[in-house]
Amino acid sequence: MAAETINAKLDGNGELVAVIFGVTGLVGKELAKTLLSTGGWKVYGVARRPDNVSPITDTNFQFISCDLLDRSSAHRNLSPVRHVTHLFWVTWTAQLRFDTSDCSDQNRTMLANVLDVILPAAPALRHVSLQTGIKHYVSLTGAAVDGGGGGGMAVYCEDSPRAESGNNFYYALEDLLRERLSGGGRRVAWSVLRPGLILGCSNRTFFNFMGSLCVYGAICKKLKKPFVFGGSAACWEGFCINGSDARLVAEQHVWAATNEINTTADGEAFNVCNGWSFTWKEIWGAVAEKFGLAAAAAEDEKGMFSPEFHYTAAMAEKGKVWAEIVEEEGLIPTEMEELANWGFLDSLFRLPGKMVASRNKSDRLGFSVKYKMLDSILYWIDVMRYDTLIPFP
Repeated sequence: MAAETINAKLDGNGELVAVIFGVTGLVGKELAKTLLSTGGWKVYGVARRPDNVSPITDTNFQFISCDLLDRSSAHRNLSPVRHVTHLFWVTWTAQLRFDTSDCSDQNRTMLANVLDVILPAAPALRHVSLQTGIKHYVSLTGAAVDGGGGGGMAVYCEDSPRAESGNNFYYALEDLLRERLSGGGRRVAWSVLRPGLILGCSNRTFFNFMGSLCVYGAICKKLKKPFVFGGSAACWEGFCINGSDARLVAEQHVWAATNEINTTADGEAFNVCNGWSFTWKEIWGAVAEKFGLAAAAAEDEKGMFSPEFHYTAAMAEKGKVWAEIVEEEGLIPTEMEELANWGFLDSLFRLPGKMVASRNKSDRLGFSVKYKMLDSILYWIDVMRYDTLIPFP
């Protein structure tokens, strides 16, 4: 579609106009749906490639393909995006190891390229919403910190200090917004949201927990293997990380971006958590049953938990098995690696420390949406089934 047509179709004086960078990801898709269902919003969605699973067809939505690392591509493709009132940044580049300075530079460059285009063209811009994560509080090269005292758990609040060691590209993004939006020039309100383990549906996400879990469940079902939790005893038995349902993250983005009490031109941070604690031990059996693996769920704890089991080893040669499942079940064609990240599961289930954040600040300011972890998992399994990414049991 020509730039002039996009502009005529979506932009209008006095309207709420959002641009979402990373619209095909776990949160980006939900954010677009949340805004469009609210009414009164025009939405641009930006990503490298369009969604091939459940594309948004709303007349108030327009997809824009763009390589944000390419400055000329950003200027060419984003120039028609005018009259924007709200910018949502829910993307990052995974081309390099994310604990390196080069990764920080790449992610900063992406955001800088966008701001260079949007800020001069959008005089009505009211708010920029940045998404990072709970790992804001720890070194990306290391583990979460054990808090000591109080049960040995560190609970991170929004004013907890940055990690002193390693490299964290989250800081580069925050610092860029502070420089460009809170400095002596134009001042725009902005917020940063820090979710934990995000649960949603996408085949365009590198750290895809639900995709990994669902592919693993489908392979276990086909091969008649037990649905094993492979990890440490501490992660199996204890509350180690917050869950963050993609629906909740999307709603909190909108809440933070449209509630002027909560955000300032100096930036406002919010942890984003489901709101209920959980342990994998208490919910794993119910997840197994959802995949039609009732026999595994009925076994004793020893049958479900194994500190020796590693997903990277167990699933290393299962690409052909997944291809058979896709063909037999008539699923949307995907390579196993498009949905599953086995190294991520192995790391997640062996966290050497607890990575838990408080949502007291959001609760105090009136954000009341909450989900239980098991309910979130079961919901997103159903979504992935109806999107024909995984089979029904």
